[in-house]
Amino acid sequence: DNVFVQLLCSIQYRVVKAHADDAFYELQNPDEQIRAYVFDVVRALVPRMNLDDLFEQKGEVAKAVLEELGKVIGEYGYSIEHILMVDIIPDPAVRTAMNEINAAQRLQLASVYKGEAEKVLQVKRAEAEAESKYLGGVGVARQRQAITDGLRENILDFSHKVEGTSAKEVMDLIMITQYFDTIKDLGNSSKNTTVFIPHGPGHVRDIGEQIRNGLMEASTAQINVE
Repeated sequence: DNVFVQLLCSIQYRVVKAHADDAFYELQNPDEQIRAYVFDVVRALVPRMNLDDLFEQKGEVAKAVLEELGKVIGEYGYSIEHILMVDIIPDPAVRTAMNEINAAQRLQLASVYKGEAEKVLQVKRAEAEAESKYLGGVGVARQRQAITDGLRENILDFSHKVEGTSAKEVMDLIMITQYFDTIKDLGNSSKNTTVFIPHGPGHVRDIGEQIRNGLMEASTAQINVE
């Protein structure tokens, strides 16, 4: 990666009793000699790795140093016990860049998770809305069925009890009654948002005729189809 790094190594070594004379006479300054060999191995190995691999494989670096150093130092009466790569310190600018890359990757991953969560919420919201509309439709259908049944019973009952009245006259009376009930309900609350059609008697009669004509046309069309 063409960047500078500092590697902190901890080396544990001891003198081999059988070669104590070599350890005493062969090397004047064993610490400096061991340090020089470590530097040589590290400088030969680390430049062939990129920075990410160095962080991930610092144990392999320590193992390679241990093998090479053990071969050389063993001839001088020393035994290398352990080598630990304590820390890897890149250049401050490189460290800042690595942190920014890591932060960007995490933000990208977080945005993906956030998008998936919003997708799930939208799906659930749509499912709930569809279920609500379905249940609302079922309720409206039942309400209209109940109104139809009630109107039929009222017409039949009124026709039987009041002689000389036709079903049309009873229907007109019921529609007028419902019309005034609607006006009453609207007047009971100041917060109603219902849009109400013109309420003159003539308009009520026109609406009644439109409803009856629509029913008659539907009935005629059904007969023609049959």
